[in-house]
Amino acid sequence: MEPQFPGSIGTIASLTIRLGQALFSIASLLFMCVDVQFYAYTSFCFLVTIKGLTIPWSLTLALVDAYSVFVKQPSRQLQIVLVIVIGDWILSFLSLAAACSTASVSDFMVTEAGGSFCKGKLCSRYRLSAAMACLSWSLSLASALFNLWLLPSLYSNY
Repeated sequence: MEPQFPGSIGTIASLTIRLGQALFSIASLLFMCVDVQFYAYTSFCFLVTIKGLTIPWSLTLALVDAYSVFVKQPSRQLQIVLVIVIGDWILSFLSLAAACSTASVSDFMVTEAGGSFCKGKLCSRYRLSAAMACLSWSLSLASALFNLWLLPSLYSNY
């Protein structure tokens, strides 16, 4: 009998985490791309790129989780879980970097520059995008930690 860790791949909690990751990433991307001026700042382009990678990763793993939940047979092969753990950790660190850089640049645009870099409600959209990216990152980190927790038990079976 394989261990059933809450939040690890193939559970309802993992499916919920993956869907939340995808939704927050989509929201972050939409808030950033509402105005076409985001390409003028490297940190905003970085956020759009990372969220563009996070969305398909999360949705693909959400499909895997949904299949595992409905079939009631989670696929817990060491190699697959290892790839998922590595992918989650890489995307988690990149999401954190993108969210922090976007938050700092948007904060600089409002406070230090006196709002002269962004007109109207543009800065608030950038801040909302950074907030959604931070929420997406927290779910990504949770998923990475849950699957990392599962990994040693799978390794001991080999």
